[in-house]
This record gives sequence, structure tokens and C-alpha cells, in this order.
Amino acid sequence: MIRPMQATDLPDLLALLHWMDAAPEREVLAPDARDLAELRLECEDTPALVDEGPDGVRAYCSLAPFRDGLALEGPLSERGADLRRLLRRAAEQAEGLPVYAFCARDNVEVRAALEEAGFMPMHTTDFYSVPLGALKGSRGADPVPPGYTVTHTLGLTDYRALYRAAEDAWSARLEWEPEVYDAHFSRDDVRLIALQDPSGRAVAFAELEFNPAEARADLTHLAVHPAERGQRLGRALLLLAAAEARRFPELRTLRVRAHDHMKAARALYARAGLTHCRAVVTYLRDGEEEA
Repeated sequence: MIRPMQATDLPDLLALLHWMDAAPEREVLAPDARDLAELRLECEDTPALVDEGPDGVRAYCSLAPFRDGLALEGPLSERGADLRRLLRRAAEQAEGLPVYAFCARDNVEVRAALEEAGFMPMHTTDFYSVPLGALKGSRGADPVPPGYTVTHTLGLTDYRALYRAAEDAWSARLEWEPEVYDAHFSRDDVRLIALQDPSGRAVAFAELEFNPAEARADLTHLAVHPAERGQRLGRALLLLAAAEARRFPELRTLRVRAHDHMKAARALYARAGLTHCRAVVTYLRDGEEEA
């Protein structure tokens, strides 16, 4: 039976989350909490649907605000629930808004259910990783090309302009208010590394986030202005990010990501010795425009 989630369903949802964590190919966008009290707080303002079977909740999904529409959490199912029906019920709650979904490339069952429910694949994001000490070129000379300088701060206007020029603009960061931007880059686990050309203009930047619980540093964004490509600025930022992460002994691994159309970034990571570790497919519900 498909019905709205209740507080009494949270232990079953927590079990589903742990089941998902046990195998990378089961990954979908899902709540972050892995503790019952934290999960209760995370889910209290998020309407969700569950599929209840004879032994309790066997599937879960919810919709949360995302960009110009909604992001689908799930569908998460351990025991062969009717995912297609669950997704149709969730789509009815979207009220015509675009709905995005994210799942592991190898999650064949969920991908089939999403596509049958009218979701179309947009792109694949691949993740690459390397032990911090094994990154090629990380122990050599200063990686910054002559004439360029490093800064760890950017004004919001410069950040937006560079992000817009270097990326595909598919990011809520372009809409951040100044206080949100300042709060993000004042966090202890976030670093901004930017390169300025001889005139002082910011032409490239990288964002680094630390995850001590997994002994990992994530290079969440790496952007080089199109007019500056070919100057090895991407390589410089990658090496600078690794050097920053090595300052913290609890971090052991660097992880990066690249969409399937980002051929230059993929080539950079291969040359630097990173290996593929994860792939996530982004879906958009059919009939809606991409954000």
C-alpha cells in the first residue's frame, strides 16, 4: 500500500538507508542522516511516500525543492516494491514542476523504473579518486604558471562571473545571496583556491570540501575561464587543492568529478593518476525543460 510516510516509519527508512550504503550500485539521492534522531529532524518538513508491505515499509521516495523545480529522493527499495507506481504517485505531487532524479549508473532497477515513469537521462557525472600521496606531480616545483597568483578569497560578483563563464550554469550557486556565499566559504571544512592573471583578474578557481569521517577531500568544483584554457591552470588548481588537503593528516584521498561532456577535465584527471570510482546519472522528468 502506498501512503504518506509517518514518524513510525523512520526505523524502516533507516534500515533502507543502511541497505543502500552496503553496495555502491544501490545509490540514489537520499537523506543524509544515519541516526534515528537526526533522520527525524531531516524528514520532519519533507512530505514523503512509502510503500508498506506485510513486513513494514519496503520503499520510500520524497520530493524536495531544487533549482526551478523538485529533486526526487529515492526511490529506495530493498524488497521489490512497485517502484513504477510509487514514482507515478510522486509525480502527481509535483504539480507540473520539473523533477530531477539522481542514481548510480549501475542501479539498473531504479533506472528502468525512472525511465518508465517518464524520466529521461540528462548526463552522467563520473567521480575519480587518488591517494593524496600518489597524485602525479604533487611533489614537484610550484605548479602556478609564471605571472599568475593565488588567492583564497573572491568577491561574489567575480565568483558568479567566472562560474557562469566556465561552467554550464546548472548550479544554484549562481543565485546565492551574499550572506549565503560568505557563510559557505567561512566553514572550516571548505576552501576556495583561485588564480589571478597578471592584471589581477580571477581566471580560475577550485572548491575543496573536507570529509574527515571518510578521510577524504572532495574537489567539488574546478573552473577555468575559456579564454585561459591551455595555460595548465586546471593542473595548477588540482595540485594546489591536493597540497591544501595534505595539511590535514586525517585526510588520505582526493576525489574529483566531471560530467560526461567535460573531456578536458577527464583527460587532466587521467594524466594526474586518478582512477574512476563512481558514476551517477542525472534524470529529468520527460516533458519539462532542463534547468
